[in-house]
Amino acid sequence: MAERQLRWGILGCAGIAQRAVIPGIKESSTGVVAAIASRDEAKAKETAEKHGIPKAYSSYEALLADDDIDAVYIPLPNHLHCEWTVKAAEAGKHVLCEKPAALNADEAAAMADACAKAGVVFAEAFMYRYHPRYAKIKELIASGEIGELRGIHGTFTFNGAANKSNVRFVKEWGGGSIYDVGVYPISAARLVTGQEPEAVTCRAFFSPEHGDVDMMASGLIEFPNDVSLTFDCGMWAEFRNTLEILGTQGRIEVPSAYIGPQNIVLYRKGERTELDMPTLNTYTLQADAIAAAANGTAPLPFEPQDAILNMRVVDACLKSARERIRVQL
Repeated sequence: MAERQLRWGILGCAGIAQRAVIPGIKESSTGVVAAIASRDEAKAKETAEKHGIPKAYSSYEALLADDDIDAVYIPLPNHLHCEWTVKAAEAGKHVLCEKPAALNADEAAAMADACAKAGVVFAEAFMYRYHPRYAKIKELIASGEIGELRGIHGTFTFNGAANKSNVRFVKEWGGGSIYDVGVYPISAARLVTGQEPEAVTCRAFFSPEHGDVDMMASGLIEFPNDVSLTFDCGMWAEFRNTLEILGTQGRIEVPSAYIGPQNIVLYRKGERTELDMPTLNTYTLQADAIAAAANGTAPLPFEPQDAILNMRVVDACLKSARERIRVQL
């Protein structure tokens, strides 16, 4: 007997929702997009019509009050994540919250606690890690294919500096490159090592033209066993999103680590091997995983605690960059 499809509501008409998450859910066999809400009623109706969504609400509260909605996706500005995750949990809805989960680890913990109390699923929207290539990367490391792990380098940069009205440039709303794209290499390093960092040192360029948010940041994140992640992230630089995992006998390159082509390259004793990976919609994989957890057929691949731990590292990066100090965790 087929499982009942998860009925999704979307809180807001953000670009990421329209460009990726809504199409990803619609492509899945486990979920349907049943409603969307915006504080601008006309915008809600226009977006609903554009994407074939049956219901449009003029408030987030109205959507949460709809008993026909099982789960919500929250792509709101970062400072609203905690408030609306808690409200969604209290309304009995499963929650997929856009990254970063919150403004800090304390908020993330409050969100996780609210969802646990309500008995609903809570997941942070790092879609990239649902692709099987990351399981393959972990398998290669664990098998000793590249020898002993020596270091990781990650990047995620793009140039969006011209749009001065971007919400990413509002400091009080959780703006800045560490929140927006630095979270990716941080989460990836934690994922592939299976460990939590011990200390962080981060330097950043804070731009007065962009609300004094970090428009570029570089960091050193120290893991156990003398392994470190070096990373850089930025919103005023040429586009790239890469991950390199270095071992004593080889290395793994992920040329498009988070978005884009899904190949990985293994270098072993001077030989280059391109590993065949399926081309999959990671937003669909994410929706399927949440539906399985909501229906009780499979555990959530990444527990709420993961979001708290990732925010703990982000907190340390921001503190280090602002105060120009090394932060121990």
